[in-house]
Amino acid sequence: MSVFDSPAFDDHEDIHFFSDPETGMQAIIAIHSTVLGPAAGGCRMYPYANSGDAIFDALRLSKGMSFKCALADVPMGGGKSVIIGDPKTGKSEALFRAFGRAVNTLHGTYHTGEDVGVTMQDMDWAALESNYIHGTSSEDAGDPAPATAIGVMTGIAAAVRHKLGREELDGLVVAIQGLGSVGGDLANLLHRLGARLIVADIDQAAVDKCVENLGATAVGVDEIMQVKADVFAPCALGAVLNDDSIARLQCDIVAGSANNQLLEDRHGEDLAARGILYAPDYVINGGGVIWIADAMRDGFNPERAMARLHGIGDVLGEIFSRADAENRATNDVADLIARERIDAMRG
Repeated sequence: MSVFDSPAFDDHEDIHFFSDPETGMQAIIAIHSTVLGPAAGGCRMYPYANSGDAIFDALRLSKGMSFKCALADVPMGGGKSVIIGDPKTGKSEALFRAFGRAVNTLHGTYHTGEDVGVTMQDMDWAALESNYIHGTSSEDAGDPAPATAIGVMTGIAAAVRHKLGREELDGLVVAIQGLGSVGGDLANLLHRLGARLIVADIDQAAVDKCVENLGATAVGVDEIMQVKADVFAPCALGAVLNDDSIARLQCDIVAGSANNQLLEDRHGEDLAARGILYAPDYVINGGGVIWIADAMRDGFNPERAMARLHGIGDVLGEIFSRADAENRATNDVADLIARERIDAMRG
């Protein structure tokens, strides 16, 4: 099947393939749209089973970034890069410098930073070869993961107000799937606000730390989606919301940081049919791109960026209210608003 026939293809502007035999670097950069500005989106490193899976992921994620930037009201379009390889065994300075050179060939039409499987150190290496790498240790903004977690927490609060009529998170039961850089930060933020946590991750050390320091309850990775909770927060990989998993959910709200949580768009309607409020992923996890967008301006202003992070809750509130008024799934409403904003700029 060609790229154009992929169900994830959405009139993408550019798709670039890179190979560096010397380092083993194989990467795909997908640019969905530059209508709002240069494409932005993190770099993911993952041991895809085949190149087809990697292309599919890059296409889905880059489209999500276009919509994320539109809803976050930042002057950037959507792109994404994926490196095919195991982040535990396949990394090297040479590989990420090769990736940086690949990014540089696009002459600023694509900007990137860290994503799943990629660290600040990796981006530091890539930045030795390109000026279009962000979230590095030399930037004032630094790691965008904490900003993403703050945005998710703000979004959870908005969903709780809308669905449960609660203003406080004290005593709220939140099931967190994935305790990586964002999920771990989110757990700490929620704990400080008095939430009760149920957690799961393939990294047992991360789970043990959360249990010891935050009083969380640990469950298996196969159990987390069916525990009884007020909020289920998917903070690992995408496509976790599907026919099987939605039927097993025992929560009122789905709100987490993972990208592309819905296996298919229709699953947003399935959540609505079950009375589960879904916070569209590319809206609630927009904190990182808001943080990086501020860093790309003349002089990073953390107070200004922080205020924008807390605006994520307001955007979600508008989406929830419109979805109720129009009897539509929240993801459909978010997609419609994003396309309206992009089309308005296209003219």
